[in-house]
Amino acid sequence: MSAKNKKIIVNMVSESDISVQGHGVHTAYDEIASALEKRDDVELIRGKFDEKIDCDIIHVHTIGTKALRKIHQKNVKKVVSAHIVPDSLIGSLVMAQYWYPVASSYMKYFYKKADKVLAVSTGVKDVLVDEMKIPNKNVKVFYNNIDMGRYKTTEKDKKQARKELGFKDDEFIVVGVGQAQPRKRVDVFVDMAEKNPDIKFIWIGGIPFKKLGADRKAMESLLENSTDNMKFPGIVKHEKVKKYLQAADVFCLPAEQENHPMCVLEAAGVGLPIVLRDIEEYNDTFKGDAIMCKDKDFAKEISKLKEDKEYYKKWQKKADVIAEKYDSKNAATELVELYKDLLK
Repeated sequence: MSAKNKKIIVNMVSESDISVQGHGVHTAYDEIASALEKRDDVELIRGKFDEKIDCDIIHVHTIGTKALRKIHQKNVKKVVSAHIVPDSLIGSLVMAQYWYPVASSYMKYFYKKADKVLAVSTGVKDVLVDEMKIPNKNVKVFYNNIDMGRYKTTEKDKKQARKELGFKDDEFIVVGVGQAQPRKRVDVFVDMAEKNPDIKFIWIGGIPFKKLGADRKAMESLLENSTDNMKFPGIVKHEKVKKYLQAADVFCLPAEQENHPMCVLEAAGVGLPIVLRDIEEYNDTFKGDAIMCKDKDFAKEISKLKEDKEYYKKWQKKADVIAEKYDSKNAATELVELYKDLLK
């Protein structure tokens, strides 16, 4: 720790700063970095990949070659946020099943270089410890968080967002957020639109990794040949994603593999009932506070939320539980304590 100003000097990096930003890892990095910047006991230095920064902690959020260079810096404590595990690649990037073993070995090597690995869920921790053999003492569950105060939405905010985006006040709107890739199950979202023609469905997110995107042509065809009540704005800036959430009535993410998605936290902050696929990754995070579905359940759950006001209010209140649980005001304090423990 710096003797001069008694602050912990942290060099926090994410390769999304210099590449693609239309994904949850960049949002998670930006949220916690912003929360730390508000504190008077931390001096946060963002980026600086090509420089050797004189600091106490290097905290990386991505595992590319530039981050690898950072993780090899000597005489400094290293923290890695594990936003992805090998299974995150299947259904995300082209031919992932073929280079999965190489990617898995690389991740294992990368994570073992850290003094502390922050798993974004207990499911991720289980993979790190049981499958990738990262020592249990080096792994800590640290959930993604956001500044919920920035997402709190009034009826006036909702009307204004609808006006800006060109939606009518009486439309029932369902929003999903994520890259257009097989793992996200955009096809299920499209199926919901076909079965509920009186509801407007909006999927925010395109194919940011272009030709590297899994099943790119099939995804493009899906986006281009959807029903009239289905809209695909593509990749939009983060502030506009917030506008779409504020304009919506329900948030739905039918993805079949997730860790701790930021879009769910944002939707909870806005106050939307949340509809998710029933997968084990959510068992310790969202289960009980979000509607959990199998493929056949999504369309009817969306319809019930539209028709049954009491049912809608019930799940709207449940979303408030998620919002309170994952507010970044507490996360920054927890992270600083972790830094202090590493520096003892």
